[in-house]
Amino acid sequence: MKILNGWLTDTEVCVSPNQNERPDLITPELLVVHNISLPPKQFGGGYVEQFFVNKLNPADHPYFAEISHLEVSAHLLIERTGRLVQFVSFDNRAWHAGVSEYKGKEACNDFSIGVELEGCDDFPYTLIQYQKLSEVHKALQNYYPHLTDETVTGHSDIAPGRKTDPGDAFNWCYFRGL
Repeated sequence: MKILNGWLTDTEVCVSPNQNERPDLITPELLVVHNISLPPKQFGGGYVEQFFVNKLNPADHPYFAEISHLEVSAHLLIERTGRLVQFVSFDNRAWHAGVSEYKGKEACNDFSIGVELEGCDDFPYTLIQYQKLSEVHKALQNYYPHLTDETVTGHSDIAPGRKTDPGDAFNWCYFRGL
């Protein structure tokens, strides 16, 4: 797996409008692991892609009416099948972390990469998702020298009390072992 000009070379691309340039001279130094399922606790259907490109139909599900106005994105989605979809160049700022702080630094979107795993807090992730996340992490480390094995965290760790993902179902020991 390789990165060229901020994009994975072997993944599907679905460009999100919900992004902008990072502040000058800031490069990624943190990988944030998230989870998402739309509708909640349901997988497949293409709704996550629609959500990240502002095309989620609020009439398709009652929950969508609550969130369809939001402008959010992640750099990458790893579906339960292992399919990868990239929405934002890793060189740009995706809108995934919201109000956040990591080791005293606020506004994590400025210096982080957000990877969404299709899933929910209390349902086991698939082995292929862990494998793909590990491959992506290694490619990112090769591309961005400030990313290390230690600079991977969950959304819950940078937005405690506000976010819970990737949740108790995410096996950090297994992931770190890969």
